[in-house]
Amino acid sequence: MIIREKHNWLRMLFVWRGSILKDILPRLVVLFLFSLLVVFFREELSAYRVSFNPVPFTFIGIALAIFLGFRNNASYDRFWEARKLWGALLNTTRSLARQAITMGGLPENSKQVTSFVHLLIAFTYALKHQLRQTNATPDLERLLPNPLAAAVGQHQYKPIRLLKELGFWVRQAKEEGRIDAITQTAFDHNFNVLSDIVGGCERILGTPIPYPYSLLLHRTVYAYCYLLPFGLVQNSGWITPLFVVLVGYAFMGLDVIINEIEEPFGLEPNDLALNNMSRMIESTLLEMINMPAPTYPKNENLYLVD
Repeated sequence: MIIREKHNWLRMLFVWRGSILKDILPRLVVLFLFSLLVVFFREELSAYRVSFNPVPFTFIGIALAIFLGFRNNASYDRFWEARKLWGALLNTTRSLARQAITMGGLPENSKQVTSFVHLLIAFTYALKHQLRQTNATPDLERLLPNPLAAAVGQHQYKPIRLLKELGFWVRQAKEEGRIDAITQTAFDHNFNVLSDIVGGCERILGTPIPYPYSLLLHRTVYAYCYLLPFGLVQNSGWITPLFVVLVGYAFMGLDVIINEIEEPFGLEPNDLALNNMSRMIESTLLEMINMPAPTYPKNENLYLVD
């Protein structure tokens, strides 16, 4: 995910990093060349009556813009819900770490508390890898004892397996008399929240916007952009390619942005910065038990700031 400081209006015109222009530039070039051909052969096209009144394009453009707006809202709702779920993950892991430190009857740097915090961190990384369908083994081996890392690595739903391990930790603390039944219930409530977070993320990942809906809009955008030169050529002449490219930039660009954010857990520049959020959770939990946070180089899918 790219976050930049806000520039003045002039500099914003020339921003390249984080812009979708580089993704749609080849399409705009093709559209521009096609529009030039339409203008160049406008006399021949006029002889065959291959031209349109621009009025219908006005109404179609308005309808298309409304349609794009509705789909943009649907995609952004998915993006924002995913962000709220990861915000809830940060809050819940902090609450669980605090409970283990203050209610477990052990020093904050004890082996048992450290083990619990590392389970929470491993849970976060396991969820990230599950959503991106990447290999979680390096993070599991870094955070967990080797036998447990190997056992968790064999499971398909690794965060749920780690959630069970967290439950075992609380059960052992109850059996040893370090927590009472009320405290155990408080832990269990937060474990249920973690389970809900995993389920919410899986729902977003496994239920994309219906494909025919996206396909219909995609085809309509490109059909409109490539028919537009025929509607403008008689009145606009050689300025037609410029108008067409500006309209194409708006419609094609919005179509690309919508496709990016409707799957918020991916690796596109405008997807959620799961690497950075996972590391933030790791840093804040380690700080709670007075352990140094690891340093990471700035790389893909962090909050990139120029």
